[in-house]
Amino acid sequence: MAITVARLKELLAFEDVSLTLIDSAVEIHDGYVLERLRFQLSDGTEVRGFLTRPGEASASPGPAILYAHAHGGRYDIGALELTEGRAALLDAPGPVLAREGYVTLCIDMPTFGERAGVTEDAAAKAALWHGKTLFGQMVSEQVGALSWLAARPDVDPERIGVTGLSMGATLAYFLAAVDHRVKATAHLCCYADFATLVQTGAHDRHGHYLTVPGLLKETSIGEIAGLVAPRAQLICVGWDDPLTPPEAVEKAFAETEAAYLEAEALGALVFLPEAGVGHQETPAMRRAVLAFFKGYL
Repeated sequence: MAITVARLKELLAFEDVSLTLIDSAVEIHDGYVLERLRFQLSDGTEVRGFLTRPGEASASPGPAILYAHAHGGRYDIGALELTEGRAALLDAPGPVLAREGYVTLCIDMPTFGERAGVTEDAAAKAALWHGKTLFGQMVSEQVGALSWLAARPDVDPERIGVTGLSMGATLAYFLAAVDHRVKATAHLCCYADFATLVQTGAHDRHGHYLTVPGLLKETSIGEIAGLVAPRAQLICVGWDDPLTPPEAVEKAFAETEAAYLEAEALGALVFLPEAGVGHQETPAMRRAVLAFFKGYL
């Protein structure tokens, strides 16, 4: 029997997190609007965010996307990925998504961007010593960001998707698994069976943020991604990506596919593997993501 959402939250040490907007500034750009945001968490922590939206306001609420940024050892980037991109991306996704009609939000995850004053190792250790997990904190904050985004007057709360690459991909499908408000999730380059990663040694290429005690005793990545069913999910991977070796991807996909088959929603699961591709976004992935969200949001 697949793990329940409630039990997954327990393993993550999930907590209810709310984001309160304390400052914002609006900039008009060519074809889109940028909002520089500053939030405060309930414990007083300030969190930077960026939001891109269409240049022309719609008469009614429209679709939105929560964008989870990547890792890549670039702790300085964080949420800036939305507006400035990074080497693994074709270009900055925020302006592209805005021109496609989406309101898109990205916030700094712990230890990234303006929160990089604390190292990932230190944050992961501290969380574990307190009976929590750094990844659980990240997922919790993404749920808080989703709540804030869904409450905006220009956003239709029934048409929200999530996406991301690498660490952002993992956050995307975990978020969709624990929060049914996510209608569609598209993730790139970080989907693989964790137990197989351990067997191959590829797990050591991933960051300490992913350490969740006892996770593999009770579930697997394929099952967790399967919790998204029957909602739409796009999985993009490169067969030459050292972080997601083919045998680990295939094991995970077999389990996720089984969950969608049981939910009678196999048509809502899209799998795009690419030969000769490493840990990076490709033009085919970009086209697939845009077409996917257009079809499901």
